[in-house]
Amino acid sequence: MPKPSLTFPTGLVLFAISNGIQYGFDIIDATGLPSGTVYPALRRLEGAGCLTSDWEGGEEVDAEGRPQRCYYGITPEGEALLAQALDRFPAIRWTVEGEPSPEPGLA
Repeated sequence: MPKPSLTFPTGLVLFAISNGIQYGFDIIDATGLPSGTVYPALRRLEGAGCLTSDWEGGEEVDAEGRPQRCYYGITPEGEALLAQALDRFPAIRWTVEGEPSPEPGLA
């Protein structure tokens, strides 16, 4: 699959995953992006070799009484694309939940 388009949402998704946010709903919460943006981006990024995915086992899911989660990890290709995204869209660092905002005048 070809390299995914370098868009702000793509950068947000990669940045969230690179900071330990590993599954869909948490990525949605951290980025503020809608599910209709996050899940297609995850599929494209995984298909392009920028992400890995791993479905959790059934025992853990059954014990907690919730749907099965797919956990994502960033690959070296994803790290390279993220570096390009951060160069192009520096605000990504301050958009994902948990990252400090820049001081006024430093953005």
